[in-house]
Amino acid sequence: MSCPSDRPRPARYPARLEGDFPSQVSRWLWLVKWLLILPHVVVLTLLWIAFLAVSVVGWFAILCTARYPRALFDFQVGVLRWTWRVSFYSYSALGTDRYPPFRLADVADYPAHFDVEYPERLSRGLVLVKWWLLALPHYALVVVFTSGYGNWGGLIGLLVLFAAVAMLFTGQYPVGIFSLVMGLNRWVLRVMAYAALLTDAYPPFRLDPGAGEPVADARGTGKARGTDQSTGAPYQAPQDHRG
Repeated sequence: MSCPSDRPRPARYPARLEGDFPSQVSRWLWLVKWLLILPHVVVLTLLWIAFLAVSVVGWFAILCTARYPRALFDFQVGVLRWTWRVSFYSYSALGTDRYPPFRLADVADYPAHFDVEYPERLSRGLVLVKWWLLALPHYALVVVFTSGYGNWGGLIGLLVLFAAVAMLFTGQYPVGIFSLVMGLNRWVLRVMAYAALLTDAYPPFRLDPGAGEPVADARGTGKARGTDQSTGAPYQAPQDHRG
């Protein structure tokens, strides 16, 4: 009988979300982050208006050519990436005290990252139904998780509030809460990428907690990359080399 860790898992999802564990955080800064992120809120409001418009253009492009124009695709991913950095800094994670950059592109040394693999072809048929019909079960869960993404709402907001209180009294972010918060945010952003027509891969009904995405060993068996309980640093589970 194989152990649970030996059971094969699905391949890594094309939308990837990561965030470094906050080993050093301010006890008090989270109290004013709502004010500090206001410039980002203004810019992101404009970007999301553009995001919706580009989504319409992308919908027609996929329907006619089975491709998402690369420049438009990169813009859409950039808006989601920017949103995740601000969310990670603020009340969807409180994962860093480093102020988010005003950039669509990835910032290598920033502790939060999001990316989506560019698909060479997309289904013309799926584009008609995936963003409203196929994604409905996930939308129901996302509402429970967020109830207003980026704020104190939903399960994510409740967990982050617990973490904030813990940081206030101990100066430390609870590792278990961080791991769960990351998994829930990962689920939400996967659904957002799917609904935005950036991938045809249906989001799994699976919570992948931890700082980083699950990784596969040489046999293709999924190994969860989570968070080291002693240091809070991301780790990769050792590979199983048995024949």
